[in-house]
Amino acid sequence: MRIVIAEDSVLLRAGLERLLAAAGHQIVASVEDATGLLDAVSRHEVDLAIVDVRMPPTFTDEGIRAAVLIRAQNPGVALLVLSQYVEERYASELIADSGGALGYVLKDRVADVEEFLRVVRAVGDGGTALDPEVVQQILVRSRRRSIREDLSPRESEVLQLMAEGRSNAAIAERLHVSAGSVEKHISSLFAKLGLPPVDGENRRVMAVLRYLESEDR
Repeated sequence: MRIVIAEDSVLLRAGLERLLAAAGHQIVASVEDATGLLDAVSRHEVDLAIVDVRMPPTFTDEGIRAAVLIRAQNPGVALLVLSQYVEERYASELIADSGGALGYVLKDRVADVEEFLRVVRAVGDGGTALDPEVVQQILVRSRRRSIREDLSPRESEVLQLMAEGRSNAAIAERLHVSAGSVEKHISSLFAKLGLPPVDGENRRVMAVLRYLESEDR
C-alpha cells in the first residue's frame, strides 16, 4: 500500500516508516503535523493515512480533525488513527460516517508488531479495526447524552437539585413552583429514566445515580 504517516514524535515516525517499509509498503510521505498530512493526501495517491490524534501546534485534536476532513474530501483513503487516549467527539463522527477502511487504536495496544501489521492490512483492505476501549467510551458517552437529552430543561433542574440532596419542598422553594408541580416533574423524569415503581428500590436514589453517571468526568 501507499501510506502517509502523520506523527509528531520523530522516533515513533521513523520506527513506523521502517516497520511498514519492511512489510512491503511504500511510504509516500512522513509528516509531523496536520497541515503536512492534508497536503500529502492532496499531492500523492494515498491508500492509507496513519494519523496521530495530537499534533502541533496545540497538541489537542489536530490530527483527528484532519482525519475527519480527509474522510469527507477523500473517502477512498483508508484511515488508521493512533492515539494515547480516546477523543470521543471526533471518533464518534468518524465511525458514524464510515463504511469501513477505518481503524482507531490506542498506542499502548500496538506494541505487538504482528498485530499492528494485521490492523494495517485489515484497514487498508477496507475493514474496520476499533480498540475495545474506544468502543466502550463512545457507548458510555452516547448513553450520557441520551439521558440528559431525554429530560426537559425543568426536569434537568429538578434532578440536579435532587442530586444536591434537596427535598421536594426545598426544590419547590428554589424553583418558585408548587410542591405538586415538583412531584409531577419527578414522576416524569422517573418514567424517562426507566425507573418504574419497584419494591425495595429507592427511585430517588437511582435517579440521582443516573444523573451522576451522565455528568462528564
